[in-house]
Amino acid sequence: MSAPRATAFWVTGPGRGELRDEPLEAPGADEVRVRSRYSAISRGTESLVFHGRVPPSQHAAMRAPFQTGDFPAPVKYGYISVGNVVEGPGAGQTVFCLHPHQSEYVVPASAVMSIPEGVPAERAVLAANMETAINAVWDSAAGPGDRIAVIGAGVVGLLAAWLLRRIPGTEVSVVDPNPAREDICAALDLTLLTPNHAAQDASLQDLDLVVHASGNPAGLRQALSLAGVEARVVEMSWYGDQPVDLPLGEGFHARRLALRSSQVGRIPPERTPRWDYRRRLALALALLDDPALDGLITGEDAFVDLPAVMQRVTGPEADRTLCHRIRY
Repeated sequence: MSAPRATAFWVTGPGRGELRDEPLEAPGADEVRVRSRYSAISRGTESLVFHGRVPPSQHAAMRAPFQTGDFPAPVKYGYISVGNVVEGPGAGQTVFCLHPHQSEYVVPASAVMSIPEGVPAERAVLAANMETAINAVWDSAAGPGDRIAVIGAGVVGLLAAWLLRRIPGTEVSVVDPNPAREDICAALDLTLLTPNHAAQDASLQDLDLVVHASGNPAGLRQALSLAGVEARVVEMSWYGDQPVDLPLGEGFHARRLALRSSQVGRIPPERTPRWDYRRRLALALALLDDPALDGLITGEDAFVDLPAVMQRVTGPEADRTLCHRIRY
């Protein structure tokens, strides 16, 4: 009897990828074999990986949990997978795992999380982005009644805005130049403004909190301009090898602004005595029970087409794309 095999997506060079056939080990006593149903493309970090833009100094820090190979390439990278356990503990369950794009895989049973009954498998691909948004809200220290702007209407920016909007009394505006984001903002009960309108709107001056998630240095510069005295600016973007110039010679010092990086790889220190990654992932999955979040998934393609799809979805012309789902 031949050994089982799987098909995986590999980045083979800047802007290039291919599907590779590889052997699949039999699961051990505390392992599971998962057959993939869906994965998704993260247009932020995964785009930088696909185009070979991970700085050498960050090669170790940016490794995904089940990454194979090393940056820049060849590398098997990704962290959004939904599938069914077909062998091992919990067989038959639908689970989420931080695994690269692959048709089947074997991982420790502790690496998968059952998807709550009220969350469709199709929507569960948002779990990793929801974790990132949760971390940003924790890092923001937002409170009831805060006046907040979220700059950047990508998936993580919109999820962060959606979570912040649920804090009682908050006023949350989303700032993005792309008019294609109007419908999803309306579905999530969020107000969308262009950067020009935000700069001219008196109600968006002296804000209590600004969250930046556009990946564009111009957005971070505007975030600093909108923050009020002693306010916090939370930076969610990761720029890879792109240098960023900031106007720190303007009002940054006079207003005593706090610029805080938020990165999902670490839980904020004040929560680490009580929270771990499994508890945070369980929360992220539970929060996906709202059908309005389906609007964040703007396209779907078959796994067999992923090499061409990755080029299209991570390119500059994909301005309408939010989360792009891959079907197995």
